[in-house]
Amino acid sequence: MANLKTFDMNLLIAFDLLMKERNVSRAAEKMFISQSAMSHVLQRLRQQLEDPLLVKTPAGMTPTLRALSLVEPVATVLKEVESLIRAPAPFDPATCRRAFNIAATDYVEALLLPILAPRIARQAPGVDIHFKRTSSRFPFNALEQADIDLILGFDVMLNAPKHLNSERLFDDFMVCMARIGHPRVTAALVLEDYIDLPHILVSRTGASTGQVDAWLAEHGRERRVALTVSHFLSALLIVAQTDMVMAFPKRTAEQFARNLPLQLVPLPLDLPHYDTVMVWHPLQDQDLANRWLRDEIRAACAALDHHSPNFGSPSSGK
Repeated sequence: MANLKTFDMNLLIAFDLLMKERNVSRAAEKMFISQSAMSHVLQRLRQQLEDPLLVKTPAGMTPTLRALSLVEPVATVLKEVESLIRAPAPFDPATCRRAFNIAATDYVEALLLPILAPRIARQAPGVDIHFKRTSSRFPFNALEQADIDLILGFDVMLNAPKHLNSERLFDDFMVCMARIGHPRVTAALVLEDYIDLPHILVSRTGASTGQVDAWLAEHGRERRVALTVSHFLSALLIVAQTDMVMAFPKRTAEQFARNLPLQLVPLPLDLPHYDTVMVWHPLQDQDLANRWLRDEIRAACAALDHHSPNFGSPSSGK
């Protein structure tokens, strides 16, 4: 008796044609094989299904009751298999109804969303975007289980596992932010004057030191952190009203300097540039909706420079 492991599924295609044509020669033509080959296929079907299936009569080939009972189920199976292997329909953002979850830092959120959100709203009014703040640990399980669609952040901080897909989006570097009219901050700010100023540190974890402090420690220097906060927005508002200063990524600093009385000057430190990357799971690589979202994020990143005033280039200086 035949079972799924031993049954040749290709025989179902031949069965379907034989039942439609009820003629070995015509069924052979439809399968692009010879009549003798089709006769051999029919013999295999009879053996596998343990039934004559088609019987010669004066009126021609007549299906048995067993064959007739299989016609509709076999046709259904073939349609389902065809739908499984058929190429997916083109993705249409205008008709898409889906929610995407993106894990990102507040820096990336503030930088990209003002450009990305209007693009999504215009092209895909039924798409919802949920930004979630990244934690100190890489959210691998959430990405693998599709609870998160994409992760955006600084490459050096994410340290994504190598088997995940990762793409560089843009780079940035740190600048010194101070209020306009600050009596001690100019474009020619030197290290001695910089470390003598009161500083604000933005720390999500509550740590009392940051990247600037690490660089200063390597060079035997130290600054005074007068205030530590957990959100950069409150820090910017304080800098705009006091003589405190803050090290901040240049691209986002420019955004807020348009609306707050803030100035940006070069940091007198040789800090590295930071690459912002987009990370996604290989399982999502060919998902058309995910690919569309990645393209939209790339386009938003490409538009960043057009939204930024001149303050040197992120790839030409610090």
